[in-house]
Amino acid sequence: MSRSIKKGPFVDERLVKKIANMRVGDKTPINTWSRSCVITPEMVGFTFGVHNGKVHVPVVVVEHMVGHKLGEFSPTRKFVRHGGKIQKEQEKTQAVKESTATKAAVGKK
Repeated sequence: MSRSIKKGPFVDERLVKKIANMRVGDKTPINTWSRSCVITPEMVGFTFGVHNGKVHVPVVVVEHMVGHKLGEFSPTRKFVRHGGKIQKEQEKTQAVKESTATKAAVGKK
């Protein structure tokens, strides 16, 4: 559900203060737990450490992220893979092909 137009987008005031104290292009991440905070144009160029429930995931804010929420760029679930035995066999054969290709490339040098 979206927020009312009268209230405007939610922006964490502590983040705004931290941004005001830092310089643009500073690569030190600003750690935050506020995943629901909307990205504003003032945040472009900064790095945020967005908490995903376990660690702070570094997110570099660029122009096309404005209007989205910080939590959208910090996934909370780890994708393992689809498939079972057949998928594992395919991955093994792919790994063997890659290893033989790298050995052949090293042998040519």
